[in-house]
Amino acid sequence: MNSDQIIRTFIDFFRERGHQPITGSSLIPPPGDPVLFTTSGMHPLTPYLEGRPHPLGRRLVNVQRCLRTTDLDEVGDRTHLTTFEMLGTWSLGDYAGPQSLRWGYELLHDGFGIGTDRMYATVFGGDDQVGPDNPSLRTWTELGIPVELTREENWWSNGPTGPCGPDSEIFVWTGRTPPEGSPGTDPRWVEVWNHVMMRHRRLADGTLRPLRQHNVDTGMGLERLLTVLQGKESVYECDLFEPWLSTVSSLWRLDQTATRIVCDHLRSSTVVIGDGVRPSNTGRGYVLRRLLRRVLTTLWREDRSRTLSDLPIEPIGHTIDHFRLSTDTACVRSVLRDEERRFDELLRRGERVLSRRLSRGPLTEQDYRQLHDTHGLPRDLVVDLLPSLTGGRA
Repeated sequence: MNSDQIIRTFIDFFRERGHQPITGSSLIPPPGDPVLFTTSGMHPLTPYLEGRPHPLGRRLVNVQRCLRTTDLDEVGDRTHLTTFEMLGTWSLGDYAGPQSLRWGYELLHDGFGIGTDRMYATVFGGDDQVGPDNPSLRTWTELGIPVELTREENWWSNGPTGPCGPDSEIFVWTGRTPPEGSPGTDPRWVEVWNHVMMRHRRLADGTLRPLRQHNVDTGMGLERLLTVLQGKESVYECDLFEPWLSTVSSLWRLDQTATRIVCDHLRSSTVVIGDGVRPSNTGRGYVLRRLLRRVLTTLWREDRSRTLSDLPIEPIGHTIDHFRLSTDTACVRSVLRDEERRFDELLRRGERVLSRRLSRGPLTEQDYRQLHDTHGLPRDLVVDLLPSLTGGRA
């Protein structure tokens, strides 16, 4: 199955079970929302999860693009991405958690052909405020799926206060050998689907109150599912990343982690630009600037002549088409080239400043602060890139 077939299978499965498709929104939350980007499929639905009636009913399904900067340091491993798509379903005060889990098992097993022996579930084991999630535990036991009980790992919240509840995560075995161990002991068990039983609201004093309606909110990462179903070693090898991986690999000789970072950040930058963001020193624009400058830092670490001007339009166009972005390849390439020019000018100014300072000895904490505050040079850039540009002195 390719990505379009998987999305179609997912949506059709839940439509047949009374769910109404809703259109996924952009990465940009509505005015007044305190977060910079949409971080999960449930984010745009928060008012309806808190009790407001949804115009399309109590059962919903969609595909939502998301961006998370909290995982930025993990990008480059097998599973983490900055921008990704979430396949989501919601029960707004309708069916309960066990039904959601049974449908989840049915789709994975019958719809996508994943064997029972390749599945593992984790379930909330209880804490000093809430007891164990026995309905979920009972459901998985009846389905013949092994279960691992946890506490912190299976309690979902969207922050220190607000809607929350126990969740049950479905893992799939990705190893080349027969399944062994558990999600807590073997990283070859990869989480693909989280089912949140959203029953509580946490107050500022830490206590819990029942929500007016009990909801079920599920999210399954499209790219992770593709990795499993297409038998790939990482999310970067699935069909959504093929244009980026083949292009970057042929353009620049980088190690595996660097190649993945460049692919992820350029693809994410394309989506962010397509949703109307431009590089700046604050807010969403700073996130975009940080992504692009991390790409350039990675490319220039070994060869200062590398340039984003060499990037062809094909991977950009593929991402624009897949996400149905309101932009074109010329606009994206223009933003990339302009940010590269600005960063190059910053580096050349910083190189002169740093060369003079390094002649007096090692950098102090005060030097790092001054380089950042006065010259706009972040600490990680000074440590990682500028010493190599000044003859390897640090």
